[in-house]
Amino acid sequence: MVQIGFSTGSLAFGDFQKALRILRKYPIEAVELSALRFQELKPLMESLPGLDLSQFKYVSVHAPSAFTRAQEKQITSWLACLAERGWPIILHADAVIDYDLWKPFGSQIAVENMDKRKAKGRTVEELLLTLERLPEASICLDLGHARQVDRTMTDAYFLLKEFESRIVQIHISEVNTTSHHDPLSWGAVFSFQKIARLIPPHVPIIVESVVAEDEIETQVEMTREAVRSVRAPALR
Repeated sequence: MVQIGFSTGSLAFGDFQKALRILRKYPIEAVELSALRFQELKPLMESLPGLDLSQFKYVSVHAPSAFTRAQEKQITSWLACLAERGWPIILHADAVIDYDLWKPFGSQIAVENMDKRKAKGRTVEELLLTLERLPEASICLDLGHARQVDRTMTDAYFLLKEFESRIVQIHISEVNTTSHHDPLSWGAVFSFQKIARLIPPHVPIIVESVVAEDEIETQVEMTREAVRSVRAPALR
């Protein structure tokens, strides 16, 4: 069965400890430790030695989504401690300034496709430009971003076909017109079913829907329905 988990940032804004306390109440085996803002990363990295993550079979870390050149050097320095853990490090395709700072992480870096606000990293062609600079990098495929960019899911289809062997994590949520992550709608679920058969079955799915605790189980079930792909054939 596919592993479905949550981003800590979707459950408790800027408070990974609170999010983990919430997740421990549920049989969830995958988690993305979110540090989307620069100031969140150092406390997260410093807490790792004492952090109880024994519940989770899959763990990733989301790097800050925007930073200055000076901050980028500090960020990669802090993230270096993850090398021995081997956790994927999710990196926005449009955030990188100095590619040489990220190359030593190799396939541990998972470049994420972007939403329609961004000037790059949205499509196969745009992601390939980033991967030319980070040739060993993996991919984190954000289905919500892909659907927002192209509601027909054709771009999502091509992303899955092009990067199938490099995808290490899936993001799922409803991405609204302002590029915020809302709870999944049934419209989004039915859209994702169109390409669900192309999702590698071993790849963990991280829910990014911003939800209250009492919505967690519903979002997990809707995610399972989205990737079950029983109602619609895959795009050809």
